[in-house]
Amino acid sequence: MATDILAEITGMIVEIVGDEFLLSDEITMSTTFNEDLALESIEFVALAELLHHRYGAGVDLMGFLSEKDMDGILAMSVGELVTHIGRITHDSLARAAAPAAAPSAPASTLAG
Repeated sequence: MATDILAEITGMIVEIVGDEFLLSDEITMSTTFNEDLALESIEFVALAELLHHRYGAGVDLMGFLSEKDMDGILAMSVGELVTHIGRITHDSLARAAAPAAAPSAPASTLAG
């Protein structure tokens, strides 16, 4: 699952920054958004939008970033985002697969 998410995020990043980046470096789980990719805030917004379209409202990049301090944001790796998305999508799939509550039987029946 993580490799699929990594591939999707890599595609999104390439869509945002252009494929010239891939000519010089490969995006891995340890690639950092700040130091390695040098994403600017507008590019984070674009990534957040692409993530929202792909994974739904449950994957909220800006909410995820808001839980970090400045050092955490600057040091964040692609792997952290992959793990976050994997956790969110796994939880969503688990909830969807949970058995629905059985319908309750009527408390009384009408006698005729």
